[in-house]
Amino acid sequence: MATLRDDFMWGNSTSSMQYDGAQHEGGKGPSVYEHFDGAWEEAVDGYHRYREDIALMKDMGMNCYRFQTSWSRVMPHGVGEINEEGLKYYSDTVDELLAQGIEPMVCLYHFDMPLELAEKYHGFASKEVVDAFVEYAKVVIDTLAPRVKWWVPFNEQNAFGSTLGPLIAGDLRPEAADDENEIFQVLHNSLVALARVERYLHEHYPESKVGCMAAFTPVYPASNDPVDVHAAHEAERFSDWLYYDVCTHGAYPAYFKSYVSAHNLSVDITEQELADLANARYDFASLSYYRSQSVSGAQAGNVPVTKIIEAGGVRNEHLKANEWNWEIDPLGFRYSLTEIHQRTGLPVFSLENGIGWRESLPADGSEIQDDYRIDYHRAHIRAMKDAVAFDGVDVLGYLGWGLIDIPSSSGDTEKRYGNVFVDYAGAGEKHLARYPKKSYAWIKRAFESNGEEL
Repeated sequence: MATLRDDFMWGNSTSSMQYDGAQHEGGKGPSVYEHFDGAWEEAVDGYHRYREDIALMKDMGMNCYRFQTSWSRVMPHGVGEINEEGLKYYSDTVDELLAQGIEPMVCLYHFDMPLELAEKYHGFASKEVVDAFVEYAKVVIDTLAPRVKWWVPFNEQNAFGSTLGPLIAGDLRPEAADDENEIFQVLHNSLVALARVERYLHEHYPESKVGCMAAFTPVYPASNDPVDVHAAHEAERFSDWLYYDVCTHGAYPAYFKSYVSAHNLSVDITEQELADLANARYDFASLSYYRSQSVSGAQAGNVPVTKIIEAGGVRNEHLKANEWNWEIDPLGFRYSLTEIHQRTGLPVFSLENGIGWRESLPADGSEIQDDYRIDYHRAHIRAMKDAVAFDGVDVLGYLGWGLIDIPSSSGDTEKRYGNVFVDYAGAGEKHLARYPKKSYAWIKRAFESNGEEL
């Protein structure tokens, strides 16, 4: 008897800045990534090669692809003028996916704030940007929603409530990372934007399925010392659960309100915004999952909750890790799926999972032997199936991250996640050429068998 549902979705996820390239083509305006080092200018040139890549996805047995529309490609200034050429690119992408039998899923924001809104308003630190985002979202929705059922307006939105939050929300001021009031304001403003977009989708396109999404990272205590256990609980509660609690209960939990009061924070929250949160209804809870983390309460000391992991993070001696010290923990994936399902009461959709590795093309022309990637996905898919079979979790799908190589989130082209190698260094026709790795055939078999052949 098969473990997973018959309509289970298997596929790939990317972001616009890591996939599209064409930074100065097709009427695109500048985003904050113009200020960041990395391979953003061409990425993997998806703007010109998306049909080739969709054909590869189809051959790998995928039936779902989550991609992101770039705000500044659709609206070059972040507000006002609409770039029809940019909209056409994403519309053509949807048509190609549907022609290949692949369900499109659209993400509207994956950290690439239009530069003008970052410089003028500091991104989601400002309520003006909430209004601008909703207007941008409506443009994309009205263009794509008649053909696109699945929507995740924000990528890894819980991270807005971390020290990284202001930066990924479009606030380029370095001091914002140390301003807890600013961090929670950014999280709040983005949650209001999410709620308003959800309402627009459901009211105008009632067949739409709208999900909230977190980068879920289980936090373990470094030992059974109650100080460590408490630090892990606080870190996970504020980094992971605060976001899901607001999305599924429509209100801020008591622990958050008490923390804000006890620390004399002054987050600007209006009654209308609270009503927006209360009226939001999501169809599924989604996550990205790569690893777990461990913390020492003594090492963390008396730091704000947003800095517990940063100050108290320790190596988990029971887990292996890749070169970038991301610990490999498939059992943590099962825990994540199970706890999210139980706490939210929603079906769960895994939208990112994978392992980064340094790779190069063999000189003899043979395929890359990425058995470590096969082992990683096999273990995590098995853990997901255990969550379904033994914990009763309703899992809608499993999407890998960047299964055709894209630059990492830091713009590094050495850290690769794909089953298909992209040759950044190749010259001429070989530049950005795609080469299947050993894991390509394995992932094809796993996906086409609905997770039965691992």
